Amino acid sequence: MEVFDYRSELKKIPHKPGVYQYYDKQGTLIYIGKAKDLRNRVGSYFIKDAHTYNTKTSVLVRKINRITFTIVDTETDAWLLENSLIKKHQPRYNVMLKDDKTYPWIVIKNERFPRIFWTRKIIKDGSKYYGPYASVGMMHALLDVIKELFPLRTCNLPLTEKNIAQGKFRVCLEYQIGNCKGPCQAYQTEEDYNRSIESIKDILNGKTTVVFKQLKNNLDRAIANLDFEEAHHLKQKLALLSNYQSKSTIVSNSINDVDVFSIASDQSYAFVNFLKVMNGTVIQTQTIELKKRLDESDQELLGLAVQELRTRFKSSSKEIIVPFTLDIESPDFKQTVPQLGDKKKLLDLSHKNVSFFKKERLDQYEKLNPEVRTERILHKMKEDLRLNVLPKHIECFDNSNFQGKYPVSAIVVFKDGKPSKKDYRHFNVKTVEGPNDFATMEEAVFRRYKRLLEEDNPLPQLIIIDGGKGQLSAAMKSLKKLAIASKVTVIGIAKRLEELYYPGDQYPLYLDKRSETLKIIQHLRDEAHRFGITFHRNQRSRKTFQTELEQIPGIGKTSAEKLLLTFKSVKKIKEAAKKDLLKVLSPKQADAVITYFA
Repeated sequence: MEVFDYRSELKKIPHKPGVYQYYDKQGTLIYIGKAKDLRNRVGSYFIKDAHTYNTKTSVLVRKINRITFTIVDTETDAWLLENSLIKKHQPRYNVMLKDDKTYPWIVIKNERFPRIFWTRKIIKDGSKYYGPYASVGMMHALLDVIKELFPLRTCNLPLTEKNIAQGKFRVCLEYQIGNCKGPCQAYQTEEDYNRSIESIKDILNGKTTVVFKQLKNNLDRAIANLDFEEAHHLKQKLALLSNYQSKSTIVSNSINDVDVFSIASDQSYAFVNFLKVMNGTVIQTQTIELKKRLDESDQELLGLAVQELRTRFKSSSKEIIVPFTLDIESPDFKQTVPQLGDKKKLLDLSHKNVSFFKKERLDQYEKLNPEVRTERILHKMKEDLRLNVLPKHIECFDNSNFQGKYPVSAIVVFKDGKPSKKDYRHFNVKTVEGPNDFATMEEAVFRRYKRLLEEDNPLPQLIIIDGGKGQLSAAMKSLKKLAIASKVTVIGIAKRLEELYYPGDQYPLYLDKRSETLKIIQHLRDEAHRFGITFHRNQRSRKTFQTELEQIPGIGKTSAEKLLLTFKSVKKIKEAAKKDLLKVLSPKQADAVITYFA
């Protein structure tokens, strides 16, 4: 089989910005990427150990059979070209953008006495378009406010100067009910109509304060002229505009024309929120979902989303507010990473939106696909506990004794975050005399993993010891004797403050009390305690009864054990007939038991 010689391919690739494309053996385009330095970026995929932690990337690299590239002048050009090529070809291993539907716009038609309505189609006829609006409800609310404030025509009559002068039209019902001022019969001048259109443009651009001042001045003028009917209408319009303003998100009048972006992600999905701010008001908002294909960083994903959202919403803002600096240098905008002030509040608002969207969407996915929740929790545990692998198999140890007597140890097993009860085990301690919790833990751990090794069964990825540093050290002694201490991660959990201890670490790790990782560990600990206590009580009860039976003349330890194994309890032994006792005991012993309980 012919092996792809990436070294000879790398020699052909220059140290310049551009876009690279990977093809498989069938000639199918499987991945598109951009780079400041093409040779360095492409070469990084083939460095050994670079992607051992990432199965998806390893699979991609194994499938590469041909590399092509396109050199561009700047990194910005590479960024734009990458985005357009991904949208065109949609390679299997590239991020998949979701929610790419057609959004509605508000249009002011390029005509005499312009109409205003919403549309999903953009026609290049000189008309002015505002949007798009991610929320259809928000768009209709805005149109309703405009309709209440400024009566405009809704008909599509050709209101040319000549047609109006010749009296070709008659006013309709809209005029009679006050929704139109009748420009079709020259009841409203074009100048007056266009003043309304300019005010509407201000509202659509977020300049509500400008319109508010105009209405206030007109109200003052009407009052001064004793035109109380007009003053009443203007007062109603001011109240309507104030109500709309109160429902709009006002940030700061000093912030004008900026785009705000934030991101929240997990191992499979990323969510990016976009806020459009004009004249201190959020006038557009949208959150998109990106399905990861490889182990893309938040920086890569946000860079891709910024380009997509600015293109989708036709933004020309000269400033973008982001949570971290993107690997993009563009003459079209500058990046701001605010630390405090109004811009930081805007970024926090965007982050709050994207976090809520992420939670809602992942909750939906997890209800439909429980394995998605399992995968997410395991990745979260891996991150929180600083593991190298997913903890798909976890074991937890707990000891029980009663005033130093009847010591037992229990182990519970979780697989894929859930109890695997068929794998639970308990141990009667054999080598420990007296109340020695550390020695008990050492024996239980040694016996457990000695047996797993002898039977060639897989080791867990994570071992949890119920106890502090002492129990953890005891467990580590056994693992070192078995030469597997470096093959598994071991942590101890102390009950009082739910502290997590690692071998050799002086200071404990504290997890958030609401953390799912801590809840799983607590569940393991509590389950081990429950399982251990149940077994311990049974053992203690059995040995107490066994001791009582040994008080019977002629009944020794072995006979007492046989009786309990056969009849299960002292009560049943008392009620047993002689013929049943003879199945376990000699005639003399059976008579002794009957006499004792008589």
